[in-house]
Amino acid sequence: MPNDRCPSAHPDDPTPCVGPVVVTVLDAAGAGANGCEHHAARLLASLAGGRVYPLPDAPEGAAIRVFTAADTTRPFCWADGPRTEASQLSHAENRNRHRH
Repeated sequence: MPNDRCPSAHPDDPTPCVGPVVVTVLDAAGAGANGCEHHAARLLASLAGGRVYPLPDAPEGAAIRVFTAADTTRPFCWADGPRTEASQLSHAENRNRHRH
């Protein structure tokens, strides 16, 4: 893992940071990591019961952008392979599956 990536970047995720560290992502137990919007969205998408909060100097709307991006991002989106289980799909994909 490159040393210049934010704490939200998963070691297996090959993508670089996009922008500065602007939010904190917390898991259901309250453990957290700060991150750029890109990696924070990927982390949030991979957590059950995660939350996102802007850092004090974050640009307006940073947490909302992360939350919105996470909704359509598949958990562990850098992993290859078939995605058929609900836990492998984005929140948006799961909502669309269950619409009648």
